[in-house]
Parts: sequence; structure tokens; C-alpha cells
Amino acid sequence: MSFDIPDDRRYQDSHEWALETEPETETNADGRIRIGISDFAQDELGDVVFVELPDEGEDIQQGTEFGVIESIKAVSDLYAPVSGEVVAVNDDLFDAPELVNDDPFGDGWMLEVDAADADELDALLSADEYEAQVA
Repeated sequence: MSFDIPDDRRYQDSHEWALETEPETETNADGRIRIGISDFAQDELGDVVFVELPDEGEDIQQGTEFGVIESIKAVSDLYAPVSGEVVAVNDDLFDAPELVNDDPFGDGWMLEVDAADADELDALLSADEYEAQVA
């Protein structure tokens, strides 16, 4: 089976992705990062029925749990691909969690964070590396 794996983002072994949406600025030295789960992850989960995410203003740490996703098959923890302050949460997911299934790289995004250390992106898998992992 083939999965969509956009090459404009980085991936974590636990199937979360990170995309730099804004470059470094004076007020945010390490840029803004959007976070979601991969096409592979949403396929494995099945129909998503609930998403629990942190509140804006909370800090998340790379590699630690930041939320929970529940499907008709399983409940899974979500792990932060980068550290930073949560500056946006996709509130649409609370009323329409199926967006994660329908468009995991677009409307199904989960969080945006002001990155604490943009170098953390370099520690994540490239699209090719992630594709080799899920193939």
C-alpha cells in the first residue's frame, strides 16, 4: 500500500510530522512549526472519533506526550516532534475529528508552536527516511 508522504516536512518514528510554516523572526528566533500525524498513522488508526490537544500557551517538549487521538480501533498518545509554546490549536478537530482521516497534511493539522530550537527539526526523519520506515 502506498501512503502520501510530503517531502516539505520532517517526521518522527511515532508518525507525527512537523512543517516549518514561518521562518525565524525577531520575535520568534526559531520559527513556527505546524504539527499533525501522517497518512500512515491515520490509516492504521482507522476512523478518528476524538482528539485531545493542549491549550494555547502551553509548552510542549520534543519526544513527550502532548495529546491523545482516539479511533474506533484504538487510543494513541501523540508525541511532540519539536519543543515550543503552543500558539494555535486546530479547534475544528473538536467538532470534526474525521478531518485527520480526510486530510492529515492539510485541514487535519493539530497544533502550531513557536519552536524553542529549530535545530530539533534536523533530528527528525526526512520524507525518504520515513517512507523507508513505513514501507
